Amino acid sequence: MYTKLLRPLSLCAALTLPALIARSAGLHPEALVALLMFGAAVVAASFVLAWAAEAAQVDISGGLAIAVLAVIAVLPEYAVDLYFAYTAGSDPTYVAYAAANMTGSNRLLLGLGWSLVVLVGLALARRRTGRTVRELVLESGYRVELGFLAIASLVAFVVPATGQISLLLGFALLGFFVFYLWKMSRAEVGEPHLVGPAATIGALPRRARRTLVVALFLFAALVIVVSAEPFAQALITTGRELGVDEFLLVQWLAPLASESPEFIVAILFAVRGNAGDAIGTLISSKVNQWTLLVGSLPIAYLAGGGGAGGLVLDARQVEEFLLTATQTLLGVAALLALRFPRWAAWTLLGLFAVQFVFPGQTARYVLCGIYLVLAILALVRNREHVLPTLAAPFRRAPRPADVS
Repeated sequence: MYTKLLRPLSLCAALTLPALIARSAGLHPEALVALLMFGAAVVAASFVLAWAAEAAQVDISGGLAIAVLAVIAVLPEYAVDLYFAYTAGSDPTYVAYAAANMTGSNRLLLGLGWSLVVLVGLALARRRTGRTVRELVLESGYRVELGFLAIASLVAFVVPATGQISLLLGFALLGFFVFYLWKMSRAEVGEPHLVGPAATIGALPRRARRTLVVALFLFAALVIVVSAEPFAQALITTGRELGVDEFLLVQWLAPLASESPEFIVAILFAVRGNAGDAIGTLISSKVNQWTLLVGSLPIAYLAGGGGAGGLVLDARQVEEFLLTATQTLLGVAALLALRFPRWAAWTLLGLFAVQFVFPGQTARYVLCGIYLVLAILALVRNREHVLPTLAAPFRRAPRPADVS
């Protein structure tokens, strides 16, 4: 049993070793070498995260395990965006970078991440069953996470309406995130279906299992934090050498690098046929970004020497935030029935791609309108699920075991 566990863990450790050595020794390899080295470390850490999160469900609720996994998986995004917000306290030009990085990562997560996981899950379901599967069906317990995201999504419209992320709003969002973690910790512990290294970890004696799971979480978090900045920087440097606009690098290439751990973890879950944990991880990540990340920005800005009024956004940043908020509203509205149809995945993916074809101000407002109209139609169609979803975070709900 231990041999089965030692081999994959040793391989992942070996892949992370060059990155850890380079950072500890202060080495600065060329962009391509750094991209490969730190990218390999992020991928290896993502595998470790997936195994630890699955095995953790033996001892804690699946919802809390997924929430912890999501927090660790988005650490690179936090490290990059909070750095921008902190620096903006002394250099106001960085406010634009902080806003661009946050909105870019949010739209990547939903437009690309959600869509890709659903399409992969449906394709694999067709391969397993031999018949076409048109929608991903979520268990009822996921309404709690969706309820948190729905409330956070509605609150997010305060930002484009006021043109700022205020300190008061920041503390309110942080408090809501703490409540989210507490709610997830109260869910019942189910019997998870484990395979591979996660099954081997789950079969260990309780003390050894818990110690190893905590150690794996900490190790993966360390590797991700250490590798995130040079990985993102190598990607940006490569893009700059190709003549890509710096604002676009901050908004898209850097988030693509920093979001890679959660994308990889979610795809791993989907490939194993565990579509529930896959989409659950990304929903939890979205809750994290709309509460913990957005709420932390004005606090980091204040810590960096900025004013207590919070981050004041310019017209372009307000447009980007409004576009992100309307996209999120559509994602929530489409999921209200706890069914993610194939057409919704393609719609979110297609609209996400359109913004690169038509990048102007008018196009952004048109996209906001399209997202909003589609969201309203989805809300009308799923109207009987609106109030139960908004109330779900405040009442006791059963925890899902899997997604069919």
